[in-house]
Parts: sequence; C-alpha cells; structure tokens
Amino acid sequence: MIRNTCAKGSQTVGKCCRLPLSLKFIANYLIGSDFGFRVSSRRADARAQRVGLRVSDFRHRRSLFVLALQAEPTHKGDMLIRTSLRVLTSFSVLTAACTCLAADNPFLGEWALTIPGGAAGWLGVQEYNGQLKAGMLWGWGSVEPVTSVNVEDGKLKVTRKHTVERKDSDGKKTKTTIIETITGTLQGDDIKLSSSKPRENGQGDEVVEFGGHRQPPIPPAPDLKRVKFGKPEHLFNGKDLTGWRLTDPNAVNGWSVKDRLLVNNPMQEQGKHKAYGNLRTDKEFEDFNLKVEVKVGEKENSGVYIRGIYEVQVADTYGRPRDPHNMGAVYSRITPTVSAEKPPGEWQTLEITFVDRHATVILNGKRIIDNQPVLGCTGGALWSDVTRPGPIYLQGDHTGITYRSLVLRPVLH
Repeated sequence: MIRNTCAKGSQTVGKCCRLPLSLKFIANYLIGSDFGFRVSSRRADARAQRVGLRVSDFRHRRSLFVLALQAEPTHKGDMLIRTSLRVLTSFSVLTAACTCLAADNPFLGEWALTIPGGAAGWLGVQEYNGQLKAGMLWGWGSVEPVTSVNVEDGKLKVTRKHTVERKDSDGKKTKTTIIETITGTLQGDDIKLSSSKPRENGQGDEVVEFGGHRQPPIPPAPDLKRVKFGKPEHLFNGKDLTGWRLTDPNAVNGWSVKDRLLVNNPMQEQGKHKAYGNLRTDKEFEDFNLKVEVKVGEKENSGVYIRGIYEVQVADTYGRPRDPHNMGAVYSRITPTVSAEKPPGEWQTLEITFVDRHATVILNGKRIIDNQPVLGCTGGALWSDVTRPGPIYLQGDHTGITYRSLVLRPVLH
C-alpha cells in the first residue's frame, strides 16, 4: 500500500486523508501488482474508468508510469486544491518507487534472442514475491523454465540442466546431467550473453557467445469490435504454388497441389533421411484475420505460423487432455480453454485473429483462445523480432498434411 502523511500521521491511502477512490485504486493496484512480465493496462484502465479516472498511458515497470489523471470534482474551492495536491504527491512517490524498482533489476522483461547458428530464441525474466523466475526458448521445441536465475555483480546468471548420453570405460551408454551457465550483460536495450557447458563427450567446456534485444512492452488488449479488416485475400489459388516458396531453399519440397488441395507428402526412403521444408507466403503481413481449412490425418502434425514466428498448432490431438501443444494452441505458450478438435481425417476450420500481439483462435466454431497476449516467438520461428511483419508459413518438416483454403483479411490502420 502507498502511505500518505497528514496531521494524524502515516496512514494508508484513503483511510485518513480521504483521497479520491480513483486514486486509492490506482495507487494500491499498481503497488500491489506483480511487476513481472507485464501489467494489464486494459484492466487498470477499465477499473479506473468505473471510478471516474482516465489512464492515458500505463507503462511497464521498466519505464516511468506516465499517468494523465482527471478526477471529477466532488468538493469546492480549497477542498479540490488539497485533493489535487494529494494526487500529485502520491503519484510522485509512486513514480519514484517504480523507477527505483526498475533500476534495481534492468534484466526484467522479455528478450528477443538470436542464438548460436542464427536461429530465433527468447528469454523472459520476471519477479514473483521477491524471487526471480525465467523461461527460455532455444531455437526449436518449447518455452521451458530455467533451473535458476539471479543477478550477481550486475550480471544476469541463468542455469539450465541438460541430460546427455555418455559412454563409460566399458563402452556402455549412460545418461548424465550437465549444467549450462549463461551469463548476461546489458548495453542499453541490447543483452550480450555467454553460454558455458561441459561437452557431451566430457572433454572440456563448450563456450558460445550470442545476444538479443529487449522487446517492447506488450500493448493493451485490442477492442476487436473496433478493429476493421480489409478485403479477403485468397493465399492459395487451388491451382499451383504461386505466391509460396520454401523457408529454406535447400530443403526438399514435399508440397504440391492435387485436386485443388494443398498437400504435403514428406516421403522418406529406407536408410536415408530427407529434410523436408516448410512453405511460406512471399507476401508478409502485420495484423490480420486468417481462416484456414485443414484435414489432419492420424498422427499428423503441422502448424500455421503467423508473422513467421508464432505457431498455432495443427495436429491430431483429438481426445487428449488440454495442453499448450494441442490443436489450436499457441505452441507451448497458450493452452486452449476448451477442447474443440475433430477426429482425425475430418476437415477442420481454424480462425486466427492477430492484433497488437494478441491472439484469438476459433477452432471448429468454438473460441479456444480469447484475445490473449503472446509474449514472444515460438519454436521454429524465422526470427525473434516481434515488431516486424512476417509471412504465413505452414510447417511441412514433420508429417503429411492437407490444406484446402487459406483466406486472410488484413487490419486496416
């Protein structure tokens, strides 16, 4: 709680000096909130409006809180002046406290990484109840919690556990755990990282350097009722692959058009593995609504990447418990609120709306993700920069899959 000093001594806001309810709410809400990955601007704004307060700009703890306040005058003359002074005093204390917190740990927030080899990665650092927690994405797979995270002598220290196989003196394979230590230093909004871990063969350490950039704070959730979309664009013409190409031109192309369907058939030869490619649009997009018709066969696995970096899962997960890897999930980040998959072999509809880094997913007519923030890229992203437009890309390096329609309506700005 913010405390305000008056003739009766130090008191909690509102109990002695009778500050406006709107100020009490905002002060107590901000200080009582968890200054982790993000604070819900939309929620604060909505609650503030209900008590007659407008919040014009609500920044993350990493920045100053810039608040433009307008309270309806309920008193006359000097009462209004005293109330205004209390508002300004309380928010001066609040701003100073927030600035101090941000200065204490500049590593808090989300970081878009480029890991060794050039793949996209992500690091998120947050504080819960005075303790640091972090999650990390290393190129592919899922966002995983790290083993430990702390700040020592102005440097970020992150550890991760890895299980590897080694041969003992008798040539027998055994599993062992190794610890990777990642050290980070800041240069403005850039982070420089160094990873050190024992080599899998047990001979010496492997040290690699990489880095990243601080992501801008997530915007407030958009009011989708106010968003206007442009004319529909048919990304697939039903005839050929015009407007599409592989994300990796050196990969094997398993994509073709058959009976007006977009089909991926990654056939493997016995004793020889072929690396099949993912298919992307030539054109790049920012915010949009995308409607997809797809048929997922038994054990098939694909994905629709929006902006080239966020995967909405396409897979045979019918009958499974809800999971952030199920059909319609934002892979490893957002779990569907309900299960809406159809059995394998049936046509399914997937509608994805992406606006201001918030995702809404409707699967087979059921809303399974409702305007939720996406904190960063997912495994297999083309890059980690969350600010740039990107293509729609279809995952084709796993199994076969069949798409029938992809129709996109861009957001009109």
